[in-house]
Amino acid sequence: MEGKVCLVTGATAGIGKVCARELASRGARVILVGRNPEKTLNVVQELKRQTEGQIEYLLADLSEQAQVRQLARDLRERTDQLDVLINNAGAVFAKRELTVDGYENTWALNHLSYFLLTHLLLDLLKNSAPARIINVASVGHFQAVIDFANLQGEEHFSLMNAYAQSKLANVLFTYALDRRLAGTGVTANCLHPGVVATDIWSKGAAWTQPFAKVIQKFMISPEKGAETMVYLATSNQLSPDSGRYFDNCKAVKSSKISYNEVLQERLWDLSLQMTGLADA
Repeated sequence: MEGKVCLVTGATAGIGKVCARELASRGARVILVGRNPEKTLNVVQELKRQTEGQIEYLLADLSEQAQVRQLARDLRERTDQLDVLINNAGAVFAKRELTVDGYENTWALNHLSYFLLTHLLLDLLKNSAPARIINVASVGHFQAVIDFANLQGEEHFSLMNAYAQSKLANVLFTYALDRRLAGTGVTANCLHPGVVATDIWSKGAAWTQPFAKVIQKFMISPEKGAETMVYLATSNQLSPDSGRYFDNCKAVKSSKISYNEVLQERLWDLSLQMTGLADA
């Protein structure tokens, strides 16, 4: 990975942090994206001590589109090269709340940030080809449908439904993106990292906390959970594999509905509108 530039969102904890560490230890220049300045700086310093690698950071609250756009501008000031983009930032939210842009938090962070940031950095990726886009989804997408009438919990909000729907959106986005990247030298894949013992559920409802503590005993470590991310970022065996869903470092089938191209395109068009890209 020497000479490669990697951008990793959601990199201050859990699988994102482990992935950043592994990429840096392989010689990549890694740029972390975090939201909290003090926490992000502490993580960068920790990873530098562990790897002696090239590790930098940028700050952004990815649930806010203005900050996603500023992140893209900030990255361009640092580099004109981007070999690997890992969209990993995500969370669950106990109750329905809207972002400053007017979108439900889960949808804004887990899907729209992936969609917008990827679009804003596509030219860097294409100019750096061969390059890779990696979207962290979840096996939870198997339980989801895209309910356009209740897309953001307008009629009924469930944190589990909101999360699963956002993860299905990640898969649908990956497949639609892959078609558009044909011939560019840029690949797009998504993955399930496993059921990982991380703090992603920290914003869940109070009633989920005792349950989360119990099932954490049966969860895999962030180190194990990051393996597929690292594999997709580094493996020479992948090229030109693209438009696939991976679990445990292997391409597997995603949900039946995720292969529906009409649904993929409907979500794509709606996402363009929601991110202001339709007018660009």
